[in-house]
Amino acid sequence: MFEPEDLGQRKEELAAALREARKRAGLTGDRLAARCGISQSKISKLETGKVLPSVTDVERILSALGVSDEQQRELAALARLANTEFQSVRAALRRGLHQKQRELAALEADAHHIRFFLPLMITGLLQTPEYARASLANFPGDHPQAIAKRLDRQELLYDASKRFTFVLTEAAVRWQLCAPRVMAVQMDRLASLSALPNIRLGVITLDTYVPDGALNTFTIYDERLATAETFGGVIIMRDPRDVTYHLQLFSFFEQHAAFNDEARSLLGSYAEAFRAVVLLPHSFHNRNNSVTGNRLPYCILPISVGHMTCDTSCNKWEKWAHLSWCERSCPRCAPSTCPHVAGLDR
Repeated sequence: MFEPEDLGQRKEELAAALREARKRAGLTGDRLAARCGISQSKISKLETGKVLPSVTDVERILSALGVSDEQQRELAALARLANTEFQSVRAALRRGLHQKQRELAALEADAHHIRFFLPLMITGLLQTPEYARASLANFPGDHPQAIAKRLDRQELLYDASKRFTFVLTEAAVRWQLCAPRVMAVQMDRLASLSALPNIRLGVITLDTYVPDGALNTFTIYDERLATAETFGGVIIMRDPRDVTYHLQLFSFFEQHAAFNDEARSLLGSYAEAFRAVVLLPHSFHNRNNSVTGNRLPYCILPISVGHMTCDTSCNKWEKWAHLSWCERSCPRCAPSTCPHVAGLDR
């Protein structure tokens, strides 16, 4: 068992252990390099901590040295720890929100194919400025600078030498992080980007049978690095076995997603649904909801309601009882006046 903070902190310890194992075996750096098929210069850099060895490198070196099974297990475990890093949210906030955007930009610049699995929310590369602003609202820091850096990163999407694959769940796409009008624009943004030749964007709908759970967001940079996000921070994995596992996971979820015209049709329907939403004025906020018994922060209505024709009997409110979104709560929580008089003609 280890603490998250231990991850990525064993590089020097691993380097010293490899150097000591070689000396105990009575081999020079040149002879070890010849035995394991790694250059002498790299052996030197691994033993001095200048280069972090992969788990595969460590296994090849230990096999060439003929160490005991117990020592091989210990050093292999140490290599996995050294190749897995944990960046806590607290540490990221101390460095600044804009610094996190710089780190992501560096990872993205070095990669040729980036895969995103997004079960919870829309990632920064796909966000509109309004959505980006809402996504950072609960974090302290310099929001304008962080948002500017995040939007700068999006230029990479138009680099034809890069490939991007995004797999989002319907829950992530439709999670109402912003006002409905902003969400509608965000849907348009996703649909527009999905038409770029180097971008593959898919949506897993809620009614799709998927025989496994979507536990967390993860990103894969080529076949060399994977990151997994939690509320507490980000785990960065360089162990080839961890990367391969996440590639397999991604392929599994990708098979259940709708892409191309089907995805754009879904996104268009989501956009229409958001545009069909009207928020009642603040004066209605404290009305009781007759369906749930709870007090609602606002009442959701199709926008067409606000354009009903007023007549002298002013009985159009009865039609609200037949709308699926509000069921029969709206006639009770709204005033018995025409929608136009209530200021809903938008």
